[in-house]
Amino acid sequence: MADQLTLEGRAYINGAYQWASNNETFVCTSPVNGRELAQIASCDQADAELAVAAARQAFENGIWSHLPPTRRKAVLLRFADLIDAHGDELALLETLDMGKPIGHARTIDIPATARAIRWTAEAIDKVYGELAATPHDQIGMISREPIGVVAAIVPWNFPMIMASWKIAPALAAGNSVILKPSEKSPLTAIRLAALAQEAGIPAGVFNVLPGYGHTVGKALALHMDVDCLVFTGSTNVAKQLMIYAGQSNMKRVWLEAGGKSPNIVFADAPNLKKAAAEAASAIAFNQGEVCTAGSRLLVEESIRAEFLGLIREALTTWRPGHPLDPATTCGAIVDQAQLDRIIEYIGIGKSEGATLVAGGKQVMEETGGLFVQPTVFDGVNNRMRIASEEIFGPVLSVIGFSTAEEAINIANDSIYGLAAAVWTSNINTAHKVAKALRAGSVWINHYDGGDMTAPFGGFKQSGNGRDKSLHAFDKYTEIKATWLVIE
Repeated sequence: MADQLTLEGRAYINGAYQWASNNETFVCTSPVNGRELAQIASCDQADAELAVAAARQAFENGIWSHLPPTRRKAVLLRFADLIDAHGDELALLETLDMGKPIGHARTIDIPATARAIRWTAEAIDKVYGELAATPHDQIGMISREPIGVVAAIVPWNFPMIMASWKIAPALAAGNSVILKPSEKSPLTAIRLAALAQEAGIPAGVFNVLPGYGHTVGKALALHMDVDCLVFTGSTNVAKQLMIYAGQSNMKRVWLEAGGKSPNIVFADAPNLKKAAAEAASAIAFNQGEVCTAGSRLLVEESIRAEFLGLIREALTTWRPGHPLDPATTCGAIVDQAQLDRIIEYIGIGKSEGATLVAGGKQVMEETGGLFVQPTVFDGVNNRMRIASEEIFGPVLSVIGFSTAEEAINIANDSIYGLAAAVWTSNINTAHKVAKALRAGSVWINHYDGGDMTAPFGGFKQSGNGRDKSLHAFDKYTEIKATWLVIE
């Protein structure tokens, strides 16, 4: 099936595929085997101008923004149906492009993408305005209005899921959208454009600009006619985007940035084997290329040795394999630069005095692909770089603690605050620790839970993204107060 795919590499602007204005391209290379997949349009300032102009025109003429909510809902539901119908194709594109196992792409990424669009579509006609408390001779109406042109810059690790979290509420609210996928995984975003058109999204309302962050990404962030900028990616890039917004039109900016999430296991955890299995998944799933990865494992000292043994056992089910094999659980690292970064951090961990207890090696080099073993370091503390810096790979730092207070202090001793987990049978401990953790999501006796009904966003330098749930509509709407005085 992979050999039979037809790969589109052009940008999608104002309802049509086209090459970049400068005719420049970049090579999309598969981390599965190092082979070239396609030439991709390398968009820049000129293409950003075209896409923003098309998006603005579509917004102002009301072809989408003035469409009755139930009509927008029907189109987005059709969009979700088409994603499901093309699930095999989209999953293959995702796997070939960024290296994730095909089993995960097909059973997790594709359904989650369609579900995000479908759930948000269903919410379109269920988000109401308000009436303010007023004197008897006045009426104060509070309404939501689409903000205008939204630029969405999404990461390479979950290309479709992260895109759906951004574009679904933006489109649902009546905005025009420009999607900028990562240059490391642009294929599914480009393919989504054709499905959006087939679903009935009008020309100019949804545009896709592949290219680099320092070219087309920067152009969108600085554009005076982009009203809202949403981003998921690294903290350093998020900070730069805030600067660009301030240098231009003070566009609204919503940023989902990095993480170094603590996974806290107390001795009275209800099931240590389950906790170890989920801790292994929390660092090995998607090759550790996950913003919420449980990369800091805090274990109560009395069970530390036992739990390390359980972790090593659990990781035996997370071995690198060919991403197109449905049985594979660990795929390829997205590109050589990211693999080099992971290998460098493994070396840093050794040099800092941490004890390597599992993994730590690049494997399957003979395939031409980019694979690394899930890696575990024990004897880590927060002063070590492997515990304080986001690696974005399958590298786990194990840190011991003796009391709940110590665990809280270690967990919060980070510039990040994206997610955390607490494992305990004591409801008082669970409540006390969860409330004290400075993180946007806290899971109790499991790791990485929640669905579209719960907001997703961080504290501190993990950003303010607030994706998913009805809270997402707040990012893409203006709140207008209208006062009527009754004579």
